[in-house]
Amino acid sequence: MNITEQLHETAARVAGKPAYYFMDQATTYGELDGAVTKFADGLHKLGVSKGDHVALLLGNSPHFIIGMYGALRAGATVIPINPIYTPDEIGYILNNGDVKVVLALDLLVPLLEKMNPMLPNVEHMVICETEQDKGEADISKLSIYSKMKSFTSMVASGDLSFNGQAVDEEDTAVILYTSGTTGKPKGAMLTHKNLYSNAKDVGDYLKITEEDRVVTTLPMFHVFCLTVVLNAPLMRGGTLLVVPKFSPQEIFRLVKKYEATVFAGVPTMYNFLQQFPDGNPEDFKSLRLSISGGASLPVALLKAFEQKFNVFVSEGYGLSEASPVTTFNPLDRPRKPGSIGRNIQNVENKVVNEMGEEVPIGEVGELIVRGPNVMKGYYKLPEESVATLKNGWLYTGDLARMDEEGYFYIVDRKKEMIIVGGYNVYPREVEEVLFAHPDVVEAAVIGVPDPNQGEVVQAFVVKKNDSLTEADVLTYCREHLAKYKVPKNIEFIDELPKNTTGKILRRSLKAQVLQN
Repeated sequence: MNITEQLHETAARVAGKPAYYFMDQATTYGELDGAVTKFADGLHKLGVSKGDHVALLLGNSPHFIIGMYGALRAGATVIPINPIYTPDEIGYILNNGDVKVVLALDLLVPLLEKMNPMLPNVEHMVICETEQDKGEADISKLSIYSKMKSFTSMVASGDLSFNGQAVDEEDTAVILYTSGTTGKPKGAMLTHKNLYSNAKDVGDYLKITEEDRVVTTLPMFHVFCLTVVLNAPLMRGGTLLVVPKFSPQEIFRLVKKYEATVFAGVPTMYNFLQQFPDGNPEDFKSLRLSISGGASLPVALLKAFEQKFNVFVSEGYGLSEASPVTTFNPLDRPRKPGSIGRNIQNVENKVVNEMGEEVPIGEVGELIVRGPNVMKGYYKLPEESVATLKNGWLYTGDLARMDEEGYFYIVDRKKEMIIVGGYNVYPREVEEVLFAHPDVVEAAVIGVPDPNQGEVVQAFVVKKNDSLTEADVLTYCREHLAKYKVPKNIEFIDELPKNTTGKILRRSLKAQVLQN
């Protein structure tokens, strides 16, 4: 079984039920499955064969859902790409990923035209039409005109009798390029088994049913949304409430109008919802579950959100290389604030030292993972694959500890640990303290070189109250942190740099400091 076969089975069972709402328009499972088959047939007619690579340069939309499931049904390998990446970033992934077909919004046609000389291997560009005015430009004069195909026309002319391509569970279904925090992005190859098993296990763990209506505002090109918010609900006949772009006002409207039952977001989204002045707790009364992932959720924010909206927030953990989920806080027992939870079924996590030996309970080490969700390796990077996959275990690069009840706690990224005079300082620990200050909106901590200590802690703070001073924050830190963990200085900024999933980019802050 794979996710596109499962969609077909679900559609046979609940054909008339809404699979998703987009711009307040419903599309049923029967309609979705039909569009997927017809688009798969369209790709087949373009010459897409089993194992060919199809890239999605799309945001949250029906185009993404139909495009991904259709490409998989055609036997292709899907490469989702953030559509707001720079031309260089997009070009690198398209070329490194040996992409044959690109699906892109019509708004990106000028970008594709500009990039065309860089993309000799791209044979077809399937353009997804929007309602926006495109002007009077004559597209027939574009150099990419001969490559361009209409998404709408492909679906309209596709054959519903197309049976798709048979695939093996170990065939690569998706290649997810990491965000490149340690250099050039690496393509994590996820098999059909990886995707199916993790979506099934997450659906089981979160008890997702046909009655669930899931707010889909996380970016679909990111693995968190792909598995937890897209594949798992569609596998079980749930309904997606597709949000093209995150907006607190729109989230409150959708949850209230459609009586949404599940919300999934990253910490930045929770922060915006918590501080939204018109946020009415009554609007969230239908939610049975809120999920947080993508980055560590500050405990102070978690408690404030739950107290204000009376909604249970379950924090989990995952990474692209694990499809992505490995842990979640259980729903049938008390949640532990600050914890990423326990093993989900069929997935095992443990904390090890530099020799790969499991450390005692409570001690910090590297988190490693194994299970049917773990990738087969990095695309065209055999040495990186061997370094990351050892004896069946995926080495995450994250520092963690486990308590006596099997709950895990992320301490920080291994590469972002700060060493002050020989003492380990974990940025998250300092950020938790800063976040707890009543006049702090957001905070991030990095290590900067120091001639005496090797490194010292530097904090960046977005403040809620203009009267807040550096002295105020440092005094607060000294009350809650050991002396060597207290930031050397505090820099107030208007906004912290983030990627499209809302994760704070500490490396950007570090680069900024080192340049000055």
